[in-house]
Amino acid sequence: MRYPDGGGLTADQRTRREEVRLRAADLFGEDVKVLCIARELRVSEKSVYQWRRAWEAGGRQALCSKGPPGYDCRLGPRLQAELAAWLEEGPASHGWTDDQVWTAARVRTLIGRKFHISYSVSGVTRLLHRMGFSVQMPARPAAERDEDAITAWREVTWQEVKPSGRRPARSSASRTKRA
Repeated sequence: MRYPDGGGLTADQRTRREEVRLRAADLFGEDVKVLCIARELRVSEKSVYQWRRAWEAGGRQALCSKGPPGYDCRLGPRLQAELAAWLEEGPASHGWTDDQVWTAARVRTLIGRKFHISYSVSGVTRLLHRMGFSVQMPARPAAERDEDAITAWREVTWQEVKPSGRRPARSSASRTKRA
């Protein structure tokens, strides 16, 4: 499972989990049984066994938190500040003169040109979100928008293609038959 920004845990939550592991290390030193440790700390026995193996291999230090999981961003704070400044200049100043819209694909190309770092379009989207940028919606509707055509489509075409209102029959994932 993937979570943005540190695996779904805040720094406080990581600290609390580390305290539980370090309490387990103290109990390992007192030669307390795994089942008793799991009950006392309200964790699974499997976790306690993993912690004990780590403790035996590396001592108490092996149970300390290693920080949020995942890779560090390839663009450090200084490069992100440069990118933000270039984005503020607008697309026209970087060669896109046909319209004044930044797309994820254009930002990806800009990062490649300026920093020689390859990002995927979805990676650029996540990067921009972390930097505080958001998807922008137009301030006013397009001039080409035809309200009459939209209304006609909703009343005629949509009625023909929309799914029926029937609900699926009750079913069970069990392989056994009901009595």
